[in-house]
Amino acid sequence: MKAVRYKKMALTKEKRSYLEKVSNSAGLISALAFDQRGALKRMMAQYQKEEPAAEQIEELKVLVSEELTKYASSILLDPEFGLPAAKARDKNAGLLLAYEKTGYDTKTRSRLPDCLGEWSVKRLKDQGADAIKFLLYYDIDGDPKVNLQKQAYIERVGAECKAEAIPFFLEILTYDETIADNSSSAFAKVKPHKVNGAMKVFSAERFGIDVLKVEVPVNMKYVQGFAEEETVYTRAEAAKAFYEQEAATHLPYIYLSAGVSAKLFQETLVFAREAGAKFNGVLCGRATWAGCVQVYIEEGKAAARQWLRTRGFQNIDELNKVLKMTASSWKEKTDI
Repeated sequence: MKAVRYKKMALTKEKRSYLEKVSNSAGLISALAFDQRGALKRMMAQYQKEEPAAEQIEELKVLVSEELTKYASSILLDPEFGLPAAKARDKNAGLLLAYEKTGYDTKTRSRLPDCLGEWSVKRLKDQGADAIKFLLYYDIDGDPKVNLQKQAYIERVGAECKAEAIPFFLEILTYDETIADNSSSAFAKVKPHKVNGAMKVFSAERFGIDVLKVEVPVNMKYVQGFAEEETVYTRAEAAKAFYEQEAATHLPYIYLSAGVSAKLFQETLVFAREAGAKFNGVLCGRATWAGCVQVYIEEGKAAARQWLRTRGFQNIDELNKVLKMTASSWKEKTDI
C-alpha cells in the first residue's frame, strides 16, 4: 500500500507546549488511563458485598498513580475521584483530566454526551490539567438529528479548550443503534466503517480537536491468526482497515486499549504499524492495571502496591517497548 499523505495540523505554541508535557521526549504519548468511574465501581463490586466507597476508589487511583506514572508520559484521571491521584503522580508525568459524566442513559439509543456539572475547562485547567479529554459515543449511521446534537456539543467543548489554549483530546467510542453487543461478530463486520467514519467527521477544524483517542478499527479477536473461533476478517482485510484509518485523519491519534489483555493490545500495535498506521501513542487503562483491583479488595493496599510494582510494571514496561518500535511522533503531523 502507498504511504498516506495528509496535511499538517495547525497547532498554537501554547497547545504545543502542553502536548509536550503529556508526551515523552520522542513525541509519543505513552499515557496511563485511570479515569474510570462507573466501570471501576463495577469491577470492584465483583470482589466485595458492599458498594465500593469513594475512599476506596480514591485510594486505588492514588496507588496506581504513585507506582506507574514513573513509567508513563502522563496519566488520565477524572476530577470526581482522581484529584488526589493527580497530586500523587510522578513529577515528570503530565496530566489529562476527563470532562464528561461517566456512562450514558441506557433507556435510549442516543447516548447523548454531558459534561460534569460542577466543572469547566477553565476549572480543570486550574487543577493542573495539561489537556482535556472528552468521551463521545458516536454512530455515524445513527439518527442525523442526534448526531447533529453531538457535533454541536463537541464544538462547544472545543471552543472552551481554544479559549483556554489547552489541548483537546476527543475519545470516540463507536456503536450501532441496531446492534446491542459491541463484542459480537455482527458489530465486528461494521466496526471499520464506524471507527474510520467517525474519525473523518471529527477531524474537521470546526471541532477544535488536537488529538483523537480512538479504538483500533477492527476487533482483533475476529482477525485471522488472532481469532480463537469465528473469523470475520482476513489479515489482509484487517490491515486494509488500519491503512484506511491512517487516511481518515490528519490529526494525531492514539489508541485506547478497550479492556483487552496486555498481550493482545501489544500484538495489535505491532499489527497496526505493519499495516501502515502511524498512530502517535496510547492511552492504556485496564490492560495495565486491571489485575490489581481484585488484589486490592481481597488482600489490601500493601499487596496491591506489590502487584503494581511487579505485574503492573511489567505490563507498562512491555507496552513502552512495543510503543517505541511502533508509534510515530505527533510532531510529524504539526505545522510548527
